[in-house]
Amino acid sequence: MKKQQGFTLIELMIVIAIIGILAAVAIPAYTDYLKRSKVAEAIGLMAGLKTPVEEYIGSKGITNWPASAAEITGKLGGKVTGKYTSMITPAGGATGPYGFQAVMRGTPEDWGDASAGRTVHLQYVTADKSWDCKSGIVADQAKGTDALDAAYLPTACKQ
Repeated sequence: MKKQQGFTLIELMIVIAIIGILAAVAIPAYTDYLKRSKVAEAIGLMAGLKTPVEEYIGSKGITNWPASAAEITGKLGGKVTGKYTSMITPAGGATGPYGFQAVMRGTPEDWGDASAGRTVHLQYVTADKSWDCKSGIVADQAKGTDALDAAYLPTACKQ
């Protein structure tokens, strides 16, 4: 009687097919997960500016809004770069809307579409003194060229 010493070709092909199906589902989901985590870094860096901004507005007023990343660091003591965040700059000005814009590292193609943008905004709503994150500040939404795909925003930011 001959003893079986390995797998048959059919068994190996079935295992490879199962691995292929799992990879076809898992790789795109993992890629989206990585992009969402990169955006979460930018939102986290901007969220670290909330309290200093509210204190600054309370003492200096909204009309003296920071005009550059250097002023964010100097006036608010905030961090304006990260591993996946190229730069955080103030958005708005004397007339608003007030907030911050984070530019993500990489090219638009890295974010899935050559026409898609790669910025995310955290906006201070002066009417109710709350914060709102979105893929574009209202004044910039008409342009639409730099707005990050809403699929990559945290759940709290999706409108």
